Amino acid sequence: MVKSTRRQFLQALGGTLLIGQLPVLASERLQLIKPRHLKVGDTVGLISPGSAINQSDLTEVIDFLTAYGFKVKVGKHVLDRYGYLAGIDADRAADVNAMFADEQVQAILTMRGGWGCNRILPLLDYDLIRRHPKILMGFSDITSLLLAIIARSGVITFHGPVGISSWNWFNLNYVERILLNKEAILLQNLTDHRVETITPGKTRGRLLGGNLSVLTALVGSPYLPTWKNTILFIEEVGEEIYRVDRMLTQLKLGGILEQLAGLIFASCSDCDRAEDDEPTLTLRQVLSELIAPLRIPAWYGSMIGHIPYNFTVPLGVEVEVDAEEGTILMLEPAVL
Repeated sequence: MVKSTRRQFLQALGGTLLIGQLPVLASERLQLIKPRHLKVGDTVGLISPGSAINQSDLTEVIDFLTAYGFKVKVGKHVLDRYGYLAGIDADRAADVNAMFADEQVQAILTMRGGWGCNRILPLLDYDLIRRHPKILMGFSDITSLLLAIIARSGVITFHGPVGISSWNWFNLNYVERILLNKEAILLQNLTDHRVETITPGKTRGRLLGGNLSVLTALVGSPYLPTWKNTILFIEEVGEEIYRVDRMLTQLKLGGILEQLAGLIFASCSDCDRAEDDEPTLTLRQVLSELIAPLRIPAWYGSMIGHIPYNFTVPLGVEVEVDAEEGTILMLEPAVL
């Protein structure tokens, strides 16, 4: 099916589906939409869909992108503040919609996570996004946007650095190879980042996921894709073990875990602690008790999430994972 026909087909479906009958991943017959690759000289749009930022953050990101060779377009409300949010919901959503509608913008970079993206999901124009597919990247709270857009628009999104992340050699390498060079690559940890196999084996499927607490907050909403035969990656930061236990149990009780072909519990930064030295399970015990019984390839420790060196992970692409090696092999490029 040619690209233009596929987009017209998906657009036509979007106007007729009921809530919960999502136009993406609900049927193997439907194909996802890949955004165009990024190249030097393109315009990158900056938005703050969650928590607020300050002028120095914005200036630093603009300087970095400009030095790399990109043009920059700043969202109208990127420096707004409303309590702990980067402006009111309607304005933050308007910036997302405007960046997708703007023909001059080729990619959209979120400035930071925090909290707030769940609040704007009903205000996004998913038909518009489907008609104007673009690279959208971020992580943490941005998980909401990444999953909702792939579920409701069918556009592949990217779990990777936000504007205020560390743009070190590792992070930049994966951004360049996946988003600029259009490579289908192997995501493999550095040698000093050890992988812990939960259940050995290899499997294939579409890769989906993000921050665990943000994902579980979307369960029961129409903003999650279907999970059948997918590979789920999840990451977390600063959560006590019982909270991780509770969220994984929610995914289990919600029938999500049993549908998966594979599972990657990536980083869990600052999670091995208990409040006031209360008795606790270890993270490894929780993962063993909740994930091992699934009998699907699974491992802990992939370099995804709230860590200095962070993979860029395309949501929706076909991958092959190896739970003993702790690798994710892209079976197709994520961009056109």
